[in-house]
Amino acid sequence: MTDEFHSVARIGDIPEGQGRCFTVHGTMVGVFLDKGSYFAINDFCPHMGASLSEGYVEDGMVLCPWHAWRFRLCDGAWMDNTKSNIRSASYEVRIEGEEIQVKVPPPEPRTDASNGTPKS
Repeated sequence: MTDEFHSVARIGDIPEGQGRCFTVHGTMVGVFLDKGSYFAINDFCPHMGASLSEGYVEDGMVLCPWHAWRFRLCDGAWMDNTKSNIRSASYEVRIEGEEIQVKVPPPEPRTDASNGTPKS
């Protein structure tokens, strides 16, 4: 199941230089079109929770719409402090026909910390 791609949009649904948010496995994923290439990162800004897909795309980065934190689209790295390990998760994107597809791993099953059994 972790190797599955999920169709989130069609070619033309995301304008050049913009992003759109989609839910895959309960994860909000920002999918962006920058200079003809599609990128996908977690849509949740790690600073204060803004939707990155509502930000400004430029030079291979998205600027958070709330405080202009910059995240690199190819890997989600926070570009305002390159020594920091702050990043937004990045996801593989592929095009199948007219479909934009994203590979997002399913969430880890929750377990009961006392005995390691899955929670229901």
